[in-house]
Amino acid sequence: MTQNIYDNPDFFTGYSQLPRQVQGLDGAPEWPVIRALLPELESKRVADLGCGFGWASRWFRENGAASVLGLDLSRNMIDRARADTDDDAIDYRIAGLDTLELPEAAFDLVYSALTFHYVKDFGRLIRMIHAELAHGGELVFTIEHPIFMAAANPHWIRDESGRKTWPVNGYSMEGERRTDWFVKGVLKHHRTLATTINTLIGAGFTLRRVEEFAPTPDQIAVMPEMAEEAERPMMLIVSAKKN
Repeated sequence: MTQNIYDNPDFFTGYSQLPRQVQGLDGAPEWPVIRALLPELESKRVADLGCGFGWASRWFRENGAASVLGLDLSRNMIDRARADTDDDAIDYRIAGLDTLELPEAAFDLVYSALTFHYVKDFGRLIRMIHAELAHGGELVFTIEHPIFMAAANPHWIRDESGRKTWPVNGYSMEGERRTDWFVKGVLKHHRTLATTINTLIGAGFTLRRVEEFAPTPDQIAVMPEMAEEAERPMMLIVSAKKN
């Protein structure tokens, strides 16, 4: 069972104060890259896996989606999403992705932001998503980049010249990683880039685009603290299609 850290009061308080939770999609610097990978939404049936506060679910509807199913393991997330949404075509439900089962060919787009790295059995999840997508349906998701999460103790260090450096060790050793983020012992599951991509191919997906997000110069000019994000990829963004 996926660790439900988001219903921990201390974690949820800190998480709720992140810019991307206060400002929504405008507070997510990777959103322009994601948006460019999304298909035309008119009349599409969308599943938002790990929907959080519902920012993306509402955006999909505002941009033409016929319906959105927003799923999240956290009751805190779902309660907040329901409170912030006034749209009968968006259905929010509490559900964990480790055991999720959805009807076959029920969706035209499956979207997920920074959720799949919490799932232990990635292969099962991807096969299920492939089955639930209609012919020609698309999957767009973001995860923490394997380089970002591989190390047992991920943190910045200084190299011999004093430059900030992100150590990468244990990269080929897939499995659990525990990090301290608002609370101690947040559980994630590290997989190599090759495993991530090959799992998609093995399930029958065709890759459309892979992006290793880095901030643009314009973004860094507005938020200089983002400059360090150009030192190593923090996020992997993938677009794939069911033929």
